[in-house]
Amino acid sequence: MTTEDRRQFLVRAGLGSAALVVPFNAASAFQTAKKSGEEKGEEVSPTEDLMREHGLLNRILLIYDHAEMQLNQKQDFDPAVLASAADIIKRFVEEYHEKLEETYLFPRFRKANKLTDLVSVLLTQHEAGRQVTSRIQQLANASTMKNADQRKHLAEQLHAFIRMYRPHEACEDTVLFPALHQIVSKNEFDSLGEEFEKKEDQLFGEDGFEHMVDKVANLEKTVGIYDLTQFTPK
Repeated sequence: MTTEDRRQFLVRAGLGSAALVVPFNAASAFQTAKKSGEEKGEEVSPTEDLMREHGLLNRILLIYDHAEMQLNQKQDFDPAVLASAADIIKRFVEEYHEKLEETYLFPRFRKANKLTDLVSVLLTQHEAGRQVTSRIQQLANASTMKNADQRKHLAEQLHAFIRMYRPHEACEDTVLFPALHQIVSKNEFDSLGEEFEKKEDQLFGEDGFEHMVDKVANLEKTVGIYDLTQFTPK
């Protein structure tokens, strides 16, 4: 059956218009794309691996954004959602993703004497981010929601984290990661990808990243920001 035949079949069955309004499911789309890549035997490069993890971080930053807005507007917000989001930041971003950068990337750039000033700033920001995450975890509870000063302090911590990490990851994606090709051989580059995959499996099991994506998607659904269409300008 050709594409046109299928389209005509859906129209006759009354399903054509309904198919157009099905909400976009980001997690499902990712799983489909990943499965397709696996079937073709494609490998994820180390920089692509790190950049898709930045995508996961960005989705958590959207949750932080939403929480900050709710706190500043004195609206109710479930602190358990924030606690769960901060836990993913700590376990997956800080203790895994950033450790990969600190163990496998930063030393190579220093050895090559390339982008050393940037590497120093990025490392300092990793440490600062961990401190902010610790404070967010301490404040993400029901008691904070009842105290105006603590709510304000929590909102400030969320804002500080968002403000630092958006330029942080953007600089890594556009400056640091592309430069990795200039300081390592193709064989070394490929072996980094294998090492990253091994570390992910050790810490989070098979399909660890995909499970984290599902966790974040569930948090997005809880706070009402999962549907991508709501962000389209009118």
